[in-house]
Amino acid sequence: MSSYAEADRVVGKVGRVSVPIPGGARAGEVVVRIRGGTEAYIAYADEQIDAGTEVVVMANLGARSVSVAPL
Repeated sequence: MSSYAEADRVVGKVGRVSVPIPGGARAGEVVVRIRGGTEAYIAYADEQIDAGTEVVVMANLGARSVSVAPL
């Protein structure tokens, strides 16, 4: 399987914000359950999202970075 397809497996997954996301161009962090475990991703969002909030991954931005939205 290509690395692109592998990376896109995270799109649509539910995660939880572990480091608050300030919004805009400033990143936080989310933890997503994937491949039988959890993985951390640098996360961006249009709006501020507090730690502990459940989010859905909207897009894979590459380099272990994702765009998320509150669930």
